Parts: sequence; structure tokens; C-alpha cells
Amino acid sequence: MLDKAVKSVSLETEESIDKWTSRDTGWMLNLFGTAIGAGVLYLPINAGAGGIWPLVVLGFLAGPMVWLPHRNLVRFCLSSTDPRANITVTVREHFGEGTGHILTFAYCLSVYPILLMYGIGMTNVVISYVENQLHLDPPSRWWLSLFLIVMLVMLMHTGEKWMLLAVKAMVYPLVVTLLCISAYLIPHWNLSLFHQELSFTGLATTLFFTIPLLIFSFNHSPACSVLAQTYRQIMGSAEKCRHKTQQILTSNTILLLVVILFFVFSCVLCLTPAELELAKAKNLPVLSVLSDKTGTGFFAHAAPLIGFLALVSSFFGVYLGALEGIQGVVTQQWLRHCPEKPMRLRMIRKSSILFIVLTCWAAGYANWSVIGLIEAFVVPVLATILYIMPVYAYYHVERLQKYRSYWIDGFTIIVGVVGICGFLVSKL
Repeated sequence: MLDKAVKSVSLETEESIDKWTSRDTGWMLNLFGTAIGAGVLYLPINAGAGGIWPLVVLGFLAGPMVWLPHRNLVRFCLSSTDPRANITVTVREHFGEGTGHILTFAYCLSVYPILLMYGIGMTNVVISYVENQLHLDPPSRWWLSLFLIVMLVMLMHTGEKWMLLAVKAMVYPLVVTLLCISAYLIPHWNLSLFHQELSFTGLATTLFFTIPLLIFSFNHSPACSVLAQTYRQIMGSAEKCRHKTQQILTSNTILLLVVILFFVFSCVLCLTPAELELAKAKNLPVLSVLSDKTGTGFFAHAAPLIGFLALVSSFFGVYLGALEGIQGVVTQQWLRHCPEKPMRLRMIRKSSILFIVLTCWAAGYANWSVIGLIEAFVVPVLATILYIMPVYAYYHVERLQKYRSYWIDGFTIIVGVVGICGFLVSKL
């Protein structure tokens, strides 16, 4: 995919690269799609159950909480002396082989399990829709799971152009649907929620337990390394690439905040605190609650559509990170145990792709009930790699020291630590 991107851009002028292009839009939507998984349907319930004022505070904090760590991670990925390096190569270059091996393995395990969750989720959403909305006999999980995974993986390897077109085809309807639902709910808003008494203790407690949820809900780190690698090969100059990727990240963050926060606030303002608590206790998606409350059947039909589009669009970005991580782990083991043998990169890549297809197929077919176990490992490691590792590199890698900013770096570290601690405490 990267080679095709480099060849296609060779005909472009330097001036055209500096302008916002269709490719930039595609990558912005890829980052958006990576972040907005099916959990968006549960986010209003989980984030709003603590009251409206913690949600308002989170709304103000969400921008820097999302943009800063992802910007830092892309900067880190761009800091390698090798223009073709991805995150797995960069961590070995900056931190040495030993630490690099550990971080590469951790990166792989923070991304790849999410892919298994999506393999399960996509299969379940389609079967549920066929059974409950179409009232037909459900298709075989065996063939359905295989079909979904193979089609998506094949699409990912048709080249950057077609991959980005597929992302647009998934994300545009998702954005429009979420915005339309949010706007439709405006007449039903209950503004008396803003008269709730503000308790500092309650606010702090809610923020402590909700920040991990936002970290995971807005996470698009799996696609950041490939974004940096692609644009660096296209643009050549690391500094020019930094400017372009930062522009894309900023646009993506704005889109995420507008769409997701509008949806979350609109849903929360339509429900009472008691309804939110009941929905949280029963683990219901917000559209099911709204369907029962308003008597509008559209919500019941929209939920599986939104869930499927969110899962597929997120699958694209997470797949890029998972493939990168698996190849990085295999490459490191090859160099460690067979240093005298020439590395067969094509074989490693094909084997990694086959491994992903088979394991995602198996997960979708078996419908493994391991989501809680996956989250217990993924969230702390993800927060460490996204929030802490790049800032640590700012103070230990000479090439990155120019990005130091004590206040901003301190804020980022605090958010990461609170996210990890809040998640671990919530599981006790």
C-alpha cells in the first residue's frame, strides 16, 4: 500500500502536497473511523450516568486529552533516521534492542486483541440484525465470519486509494446518521439537568472513572504509525510531514469532538439520571433506551447499522496497527534467533496477514467471551504507549528534545496515569 502511495504521488508538485487533498480527507476519516468503534452506542450511558456537570468538564478536557497524545505519538514515529521506519523500528532505535522488544510486544498486544473483539462484534451485529430486524433465519457463523474478515482484509490490500475510498464509504454515513439523531433529539432535551447540585467529590470521582472510558473511546493510535510512515515516504521532509500530519490530526480531533460530544450530550439530555443508571446496570445501548422512551422504531433499526459501520470503519485502522505490530514481533524474533539468515519480508507479511484472518475468523465463529479480559490488558498498555512513552522520549531522545513543554507534558502524563489507575480501580 505504501509503495503504491509513493508512486502515485510522484506526479504531484510540492505545492499540491502542501494543500489539503482527497488523500488527507481519507486519512482524517480513517483516524476518525479507527476511534469511533461500536462503543459509541454505550458512551452516553457510561459517561452520563455520573451527572451532567462531570460530562461538561469532560467536554472541555476531551480536546487536549485526545489531540496531545496522538500528536506526540506521530512525532515519535516521525523521529527515526530511517524514512521507512514504523513505530516498531523507531522504539528499537531510540530505546535499544531490549526495551524495543518489550515495547514492540506490548504495542502488538495493545492493538491485536481489539481486532479479535471486532471480529466477534461484526459477526454478532449481522446475526442479530437478521434475526431481530429482518426476522429471518441467521446465517452460519462459520461462513459469515469468514466472509466478513476475508472481504475486509482483501479490501485493505487493494492499495491506499481503494482503502481510503472504502473508509469514506463507511464513515460518511456514520457521521451523517449520528448528527441526524443528535439533531432530532434537540426538542426532547431536558435542560433542567443543569440545575443539578455540583459536588466536588462526586465530580472528581466521576472524572476518575470516566477518563479511562474516554481514552479508549477516542483512541486512534493504531493508525498513527502508518499515517506517519505513509506521509514521510510521500513528502520526504520529516518536518514538512510533521506539519501535514498535525493538520490531519487537528481536523480529525475537531470532527471527533463535534460528532461524538454532540451525540453524547444530546442523548444524555433526553434521559433522566434514573434512566441512565438503569441502562448502565442492564448494559443497554443508548438507542435501545431512546427507542423505548420515545416509541420511535427508527432507533431500534439504526442501532445495528451504526454498530456495524462503526465496527467496520474501526477495523480498517486497527488492522493497520495490528499487522504492523505482528510483523514487528516476528521480525525481532527472526533477527534475534536467525541473524545470519536473510530476512524474508514478503513471507513474514503474508504469514502475518494469514494469522490475522484465521484468528479473527476463529474468534468470530467461536464468539469468545473474553472482552473483559482483553480490556483488562489492552487499556493500561494502550494508555502507557499513547500517553507516557512519547513524553518519556521527549526527555531521553536528543532528536525529540525540541518538543519538550513541561506544562503540556505534565498534563498528558497525569491524564495517562489517571486513566490507568481509574481503569484498574474500576475492575477491583
